[in-house]
Amino acid sequence: MKIEMYEIPIREVFDGYKDSQENGVVAYGGKLNVRPAFQREFVYKDKQRDEVINTVRKDFPLNVMYWVKSEAGYELLDGQQRTLSICQYLNSEFSIDYQFFHNLTETEKEQILQYKLMVYICEGDDKEKLDWFKIINIAGEKLTNQELRNAIYTGAWLSEAKKYFSKNQCPAYSIASDYMNGTPIRQDYLETVLYWIAEKEDIGIELYMAKHQHDSNATELWLYFQSVMNWVKANFTVYRKEMKGVDWGLLFNQYGSQVYDAKKLEEKISSLMSDEDVTKKAGIYPYVIDGDERHLSIRAFTPKMKREAYERQNGICTKCLQHFEFGEMEGDHIAPWHEGGATTADNCQMLCKDCNRRKSGK
Repeated sequence: MKIEMYEIPIREVFDGYKDSQENGVVAYGGKLNVRPAFQREFVYKDKQRDEVINTVRKDFPLNVMYWVKSEAGYELLDGQQRTLSICQYLNSEFSIDYQFFHNLTETEKEQILQYKLMVYICEGDDKEKLDWFKIINIAGEKLTNQELRNAIYTGAWLSEAKKYFSKNQCPAYSIASDYMNGTPIRQDYLETVLYWIAEKEDIGIELYMAKHQHDSNATELWLYFQSVMNWVKANFTVYRKEMKGVDWGLLFNQYGSQVYDAKKLEEKISSLMSDEDVTKKAGIYPYVIDGDERHLSIRAFTPKMKREAYERQNGICTKCLQHFEFGEMEGDHIAPWHEGGATTADNCQMLCKDCNRRKSGK
């Protein structure tokens, strides 16, 4: 890859600045694509954004930026967050210490406009560009795994998928912010729904993106997501905070075609929520669908409970009737937990590890 250093005044970079939201951001007389498809959304916090402007106003050096030559001019390879911070300030989109750019004196404005950005302009093929992009992003706001995937599988399909899942106040956020972890702009929503739909097809996220990279739209992905959320809201009619972050798509993939009685599900959920033996309340939702107690992290017998049962049994396993040392045995519910047996001393028996695993089907 060919790389040359240039000093470019902020005045020239800001010239022609235009933010068209989903349609992209341009600057430098319209020749600089500030947000190419491989770039992340704007993720700087206010303090980080303000520090960029303060650095410029104090004439301190900013870190170098990287542009890459393209057919239409240049694409911003690294430095998007700093460039957007500068352009947004000059466009009076935010203030610092209650002063917008237009509130500054002419001398102060001119100092900012004359400030020279250190820019490496690079030439190379797509692979070199993306490899270099990964290298220079090891510092600062690190790329997430999904942001790196976005850098590889660019195209109309990805652009539309990001419109649904990767913007502030995007449609997916409006529908499912109470049910999903993370934030759209760091690609958490997009990664989650891709994980769900890829699992449905028994492939990985990368292969799903590769298959659809050149599709003209992401309608399939959006309709799938809507189906998942409609299924969740129809079957789990009472919202609780424990519902946030459940892998709803994986449950939908396996059980979405089955019919459930929402009222009975709620009765079961309500009962389990008040059960002290259930230590992982979020696991209640997959449990009432598939019956796997491992979702619940059932409270274990305390060492004291197990020691009492061991002494009561004289070290004899109640299944195979063989004697074992205390450390060779495990606590087990006499009356199974799913049949109402509590995790109490009088419901504890000691089984050898082999018998306990056979009984539990582990």
